[in-house]
Amino acid sequence: MRLLVVSNRLPVTVAEREGKLQFQRSAGGLVSGLSAYLDSLRGSPLADSQYIWVGWPGVTVNDRMKEKVKSELFSEFQSYPVFISERDMETFYYGFCNRTIWPLFHYFPSRSVFNESDWKSYKRVNSIFCDAVMDVIKPDDVVWIHDYHLMLLPKLLREKMPEVPIGFFLHIPFPSFELFRMLSKGWSREILEGLLGAHLIGFHTHDYTQYFLRCVLRILGHEHSMGQMVVNGCVAKADTFPMGIDFQRFYDTAGSPEVQKEKDKLKKSLGGSTVILSIDRLDYTKGVINRLRGYELFLERNPQWHMKVVLIMVVVPSRIGVEHYQQMKRQIDELVGRINGRFGSIHWTPIVYQFKSLPFDSLIALYGVSDVALVTPVRDGMNLIAKEYVATRKDQTGVLVLSEMAGASKELGEAITIQPNNIEEISNALKEALEVPKEEQIKRNQAMQTRLKRYDVVRWADDFIRTLSSLKDQQKRLDANLLRSSVREQLVQKFNKAKRRLLLLDYDGTLVPFVEHPQMAKPAVELLNVLRRLSGDQKTEIVLISGRDRDTLKSWFGTLNIGLVAEHGAWIKKKNGDWKISESLTNEWRPQILPLLELYADRLPGSFIEQKEFSIVWHYRMVDPELGSIKAKELMDDLVRFTANIDVQVLRGSKAVEVRNAGVNKGIAALRWGSKDFDFMMAIGDDWTDEDLFKVLPETAYSIRVGTTQSYARFNLPSPTEALELLKELAESNQSLQSDH
Repeated sequence: MRLLVVSNRLPVTVAEREGKLQFQRSAGGLVSGLSAYLDSLRGSPLADSQYIWVGWPGVTVNDRMKEKVKSELFSEFQSYPVFISERDMETFYYGFCNRTIWPLFHYFPSRSVFNESDWKSYKRVNSIFCDAVMDVIKPDDVVWIHDYHLMLLPKLLREKMPEVPIGFFLHIPFPSFELFRMLSKGWSREILEGLLGAHLIGFHTHDYTQYFLRCVLRILGHEHSMGQMVVNGCVAKADTFPMGIDFQRFYDTAGSPEVQKEKDKLKKSLGGSTVILSIDRLDYTKGVINRLRGYELFLERNPQWHMKVVLIMVVVPSRIGVEHYQQMKRQIDELVGRINGRFGSIHWTPIVYQFKSLPFDSLIALYGVSDVALVTPVRDGMNLIAKEYVATRKDQTGVLVLSEMAGASKELGEAITIQPNNIEEISNALKEALEVPKEEQIKRNQAMQTRLKRYDVVRWADDFIRTLSSLKDQQKRLDANLLRSSVREQLVQKFNKAKRRLLLLDYDGTLVPFVEHPQMAKPAVELLNVLRRLSGDQKTEIVLISGRDRDTLKSWFGTLNIGLVAEHGAWIKKKNGDWKISESLTNEWRPQILPLLELYADRLPGSFIEQKEFSIVWHYRMVDPELGSIKAKELMDDLVRFTANIDVQVLRGSKAVEVRNAGVNKGIAALRWGSKDFDFMMAIGDDWTDEDLFKVLPETAYSIRVGTTQSYARFNLPSPTEALELLKELAESNQSLQSDH
């Protein structure tokens, strides 16, 4: 197995100087985290240390240098570059990714720009990435796609390489449905469908996973079970994997001689002051402005800390040239100047401010000399700085003040958590942090370090890949039950050789797709012709076995020479016969049940009641999927309690809840035709009401469930279209056989 990591940026950035290529390590938590995992694969049975990282090399490369860049990246860094034009990077990266998705997913909708040309560029670049992956992919590879830049890529790859396991991980928050639907309907559908092309979609927190699943339900209509669903015959699962850090690297580096020297220099320059550390990229999601205002309020209310405390604020340049970021930089500069001017003196500067990136050892040294780390993003996918600070505390002292809006807050419960928009909370938290006794600091940090060490970045990635592998195995089991061409040929041959054949066919969801209203599912001429041709052969007996009422079945299929079963078996009509009731059924219970169903129909606009002779159905196909699903569960609970002493069954079908007489099902109805008289039997159905039918069939029968879900049926077909195609194939082969004779 070989792992293909796909992300917007490669772990190295390419530069060309005087005709020579130069490479430098890319910055960022994703690169450092994944690099640690990939290093750990050496000698691992999981991947035999083989991987390729696919991504943009950081610059636009001219045609003359492309082959050279490819060759050197591949040989030296196991990387494969995706070449993107400057124009596409402007509209894709700075456009749709950072002017639309980034602010919207971080709960800043007012900053989002919805530009059609940016969206087209986003789609185009995802296609370019797909082509690049196809250049290097092999059938036994595992693909792991990362982050919001490539949300359309899983589906594009699945369409071209359906057998390859595909994982996707989102490193930023996934927004609630109320925010996500601000994207146009077309965009939101394509993004969700793109993500569902992956077998496994990973998120940092349970909340983000649930928001995604809710959007899938409300926009695409797919329900899930424990985060898992089958979409177009493919398994997809959304799950939570909180990203860790390379704990041992941070912990060990904190004790290195180089870092110790730098710490000694810092302590000397700070003159024994208590140090509060703030370090972040320049980004409006990080809450830097609120952080400064909270510190200002702290100084205002706590004069006893003047001359004793210093805030070291490091702001790392990010997205230079973007208007929002330039404006924010000016605000930070002005605020730092104001606070230093207001509270500072010749002997004391309250804020030491630097606008630059830091080398790794310098960063670890800063963590080491800081008594308090102030991490207050307004919204953050995870925030690894909080984890890095805790990991470097070798003596286990120090206090972490952490925003509850960061994903890391779910794991670092011993930190002092604050609401980052409330500067009073920030001020109070700083005072509390500076007063925490050392014994308490050690106790808290011990607990957090144990957790971070146990679930580090290698464990995070390993868990994801193992879960992805298990889902692929599950997909293989589902695929194994599909009615493949070899089995299909065998089925047709046995059908043609048989002296007497019985075809038991469900209707809705089996021969026709589901529609908004039951009366809209009237059979097309093509279906009627196929049934007419099959039933025209005296050897073949067809039984349409449905939940429909008998009047509807008679009006739609009464002219055909076939058997009909209505209301799941309550009414039976053999061909050329009359309707007969299957049992001594009663509908005296209906007046008791109907008011409850009417109450739910009134509560949920768009839902309605269908009354049959021996059953009542509450339909909710036309309502909001999420609300419909919730109300259906409530109705089921109410009906089960209400009908405890009534001889009825409560069944949940596809977007419907049905109440019917007990002792009635499709299996019992099918037995009326017997099985000994037929040397070929086939049954096709699509939901759990057909499972009663599949159970009673002999082992030699061809039982087929439409849809790729687990079933008593021997085989699966992906859709009603495939079921109709199978019947057409039987009709044509039989007709051909008859003409030969």
